[in-house]
Amino acid sequence: MKVCHKCMRELPFETRILRSEECPWCLAAVHCCKNCGFHDPGAHNQCREVGTETVRDREAANYCGAFTFLGGPRGDRNDEAEAARRKLDSLFKL
Repeated sequence: MKVCHKCMRELPFETRILRSEECPWCLAAVHCCKNCGFHDPGAHNQCREVGTETVRDREAANYCGAFTFLGGPRGDRNDEAEAARRKLDSLFKL
């Protein structure tokens, strides 16, 4: 399910997200860092993808080629990594 970062409503997009796409309810940019699965405020350049360019406005539409909608195919891999991390941590708990 794709959700707008601003209004938190479900987005109706089924196909590839174009740079010009906007949320039909609040008109926020959809192809932006805040909707990307790689966006991480704690990471260098606020992005977990290596080699991306600096983006000044994280809520504005951008041309980033690494954009993957939050919860997309790469987001699923992050869930698997988190599950593996929890299993590993449980091995060392007394």
